[in-house]
Amino acid sequence: MSSQREIQIWFFIGLSLLVNGALILGAGVYEFARPPQNPVVLFHLHANIWWGAILFMIGVAYSCRYAPSSANQQAATHAVTHSEGIYDK
Repeated sequence: MSSQREIQIWFFIGLSLLVNGALILGAGVYEFARPPQNPVVLFHLHANIWWGAILFMIGVAYSCRYAPSSANQQAATHAVTHSEGIYDK
């Protein structure tokens, strides 16, 4: 039986979305507080604030859903232990 812990790729994707969302959201809030002298045509929609918030929320959801925890590790260890028992007979 191996004691290695496997972490799903979705956990790291969630972390990536969370970090990128935080950076985009921070840039959007900064631009909202200090508007540029020559804003783009649709600046009034504040797309970077919306997009940053959406990415951040999806990142939090994925990171929480696929986070490595002791309960998940115990379930995986239990499944491996029982599957190895079948072949011992």
